[in-house]
Amino acid sequence: MDSLRSEPSLLSFRGVTRTYGEGEAEVRALDGVDLDIQQGEFVAITGASGSGKSTAVSILGCLDLPSGGEYLIEGHPVQSLPADVLAALRNAKFGFVFQAYNLLTRTSALDNVGLPLIYAGLGVAEREKRSFEALAAVGLAERADASPNQLSGGQQQRVAIARALVNQPEVILADEPTGNLDSRTSAEIMQLIARLNVERGITVVMVTHDPKSAAWARRQLVFSDGRILSDTVRA
Repeated sequence: MDSLRSEPSLLSFRGVTRTYGEGEAEVRALDGVDLDIQQGEFVAITGASGSGKSTAVSILGCLDLPSGGEYLIEGHPVQSLPADVLAALRNAKFGFVFQAYNLLTRTSALDNVGLPLIYAGLGVAEREKRSFEALAAVGLAERADASPNQLSGGQQQRVAIARALVNQPEVILADEPTGNLDSRTSAEIMQLIARLNVERGITVVMVTHDPKSAAWARRQLVFSDGRILSDTVRA
């Protein structure tokens, strides 16, 4: 039971709201959301467009801040942190995977993977070593020198996952990671993400419209109108 836990949840929302605009133009993307995510969980967030699911993940990853309520990481509120501390926390704690891959087109897979390590202040030799290890973990060591336009969509997403892994994060936040992929490649990507969750104990929070992708997660949240409509755990 959550009320008897001696340790705080890894990620927690307490009455979190997020609004955009003012007056009649105001949009309430999140409307008083309470949520606890524990270390090692694999959570899929689903819901219609505009339901608040991507806003929730943006706040979880410290890419955005609540308008109201409180967001806590391991029991510590993050809203009051200075911007530089928040950025360092984001880089150390989270790895991000997006639908559009967000790779630099004129840069090798190896250098794309190593970008977070530049912000972490690592030297060239250590960056290359860790980037190659991350590419190997997603089965792309042999394509380290390839640029994104030389890779398939599935391979590009594997590079993006390697980039998310390279800082050895506790949490991977994935926003529609299979949205641009065919069904077979989607299954391969989901198998990879599930393996990272099981074998490395990485907490995964994933936004998806795809029921087949959501089915890989043990826990599924359904958002509607900025609130959690249902929260179910697969036995």
